[in-house]
Amino acid sequence: MTKNYLKIWYILFDVVGSAAAWTLFCIYPAKDVGLEFLRAGATFEFDGKFYASLVFFVLFWLALFIVAGFYNNLYRKSRLKEFTKSVGYTFVGTVVIFFILLLDDSLATYNDNFSIIGSMFILELTFTYFPRLVLTTGTIRKIHRRIIGFPTIIVGNGFKALQVYRELEAEKKSQGFRFVGYIAQVNNHEDMLQSQQKRLGEMDSIAEVVKKQGVEEVILAVEGEDVSTLTRCINELLPLKVNLRAIPSMYDFLLGRVKMTGILNAPLISVSFDLMPLWQANIKRIADYTVSALAIVLLLPVSLILGIAIRCTSQGPIIFKQERIGQYGRPFWIYKFRSMYADAEKSGPTLSGKDDPRVTPIGRFMRKTKLDEIPNFINVLKGEMSLVGPRPERQCYIEQIVRIAPHYVHLQKVKPGITSWGQVKFGYAKNVDEMVERLKYDILYLENMSLFVDLKIIIYTILTIFKGKGL
Repeated sequence: MTKNYLKIWYILFDVVGSAAAWTLFCIYPAKDVGLEFLRAGATFEFDGKFYASLVFFVLFWLALFIVAGFYNNLYRKSRLKEFTKSVGYTFVGTVVIFFILLLDDSLATYNDNFSIIGSMFILELTFTYFPRLVLTTGTIRKIHRRIIGFPTIIVGNGFKALQVYRELEAEKKSQGFRFVGYIAQVNNHEDMLQSQQKRLGEMDSIAEVVKKQGVEEVILAVEGEDVSTLTRCINELLPLKVNLRAIPSMYDFLLGRVKMTGILNAPLISVSFDLMPLWQANIKRIADYTVSALAIVLLLPVSLILGIAIRCTSQGPIIFKQERIGQYGRPFWIYKFRSMYADAEKSGPTLSGKDDPRVTPIGRFMRKTKLDEIPNFINVLKGEMSLVGPRPERQCYIEQIVRIAPHYVHLQKVKPGITSWGQVKFGYAKNVDEMVERLKYDILYLENMSLFVDLKIIIYTILTIFKGKGL
């Protein structure tokens, strides 16, 4: 069963289960609780009102399950985690549904409230969780029996690599690792995996190997405590979205958050680059698209005025575009209102300062109020940027920054933003040294990413704009 096919089954079971739960729930309280919303006269009827509420109910639960990430990583689910997650989100959804649809109905006592919430919760949980349990259990059994597997490579070819390979291959219940080869450690003189697996290359070619082999799992098992090798390896793998695992002795040297992969399996830790809980990441994405669409519409009159002012005060295009580097090192074209004269960089790339003579009079005003970045909302709608995130830089400056601060590459874990903690706290950088100085604020943002932090940054940005200080 392919991932897409399996996802369809999960969604189908949730739709049918939610519809069944709502139907039974409507029939039960109409007789025993006395909800005016659910009954017509003294008996329940399958009328237009019921079908309208049924559609709303099913779509509500489906949207909640999508935001909660129930349809992600379908081959790597944990039954225990799925149960606790189902209980938590079903309870939250039940309370929301109760207040939206049922609060205005006439209820005899507070016991009726508890009866409504309890019955809705039990019905929804029963009719959605148990079908999920069947699908998840079936998938896990196929993984254990090696029917389903994930292309895997080992990084390392010494004793540690051989040991972890043998232990994983000897497991009665497979974790899903389907080995396609290994990456050799250059400074390791004895190649202990050559008789066991195919040598695919060395550390310098790891990204190319992962792409060519379609690798989904990478197990780090290098000899010694080579921090630079591990860091370089992680930086190479970061844009490729592979699952990264390592043996426990490397715990202190891995950049990322670590989680045990299982209690009864071989001792591996999973390095996660998910900086926000999945539900927060989904809400952030929805907010990005919603706010950007509204901003483009609401700021259209302002954009027209600025466009006319730019055209009348200097020669050149109204919209300025420039290649920047985004998430996972992908280049994209960033859009801004042109704030400099058309030939501003005829002598080569140069960072702009406070009294830069290349900035036009209207451009100076736009920079102070951040209005030049209104077209950035187009980049957000295209999925290239976010409302909040580290500002994107040009490749030529990134190369200079990385030579001074190699950890800059970790900013590429997330989408660049229209505003950032670095800009709020530091502002525009006039040179590479200042860009490196600003980097510490963006790294701090990555370590504390949350919807609350994003909201704070947006509020501070708005206050700065109204003060006319720019960023």
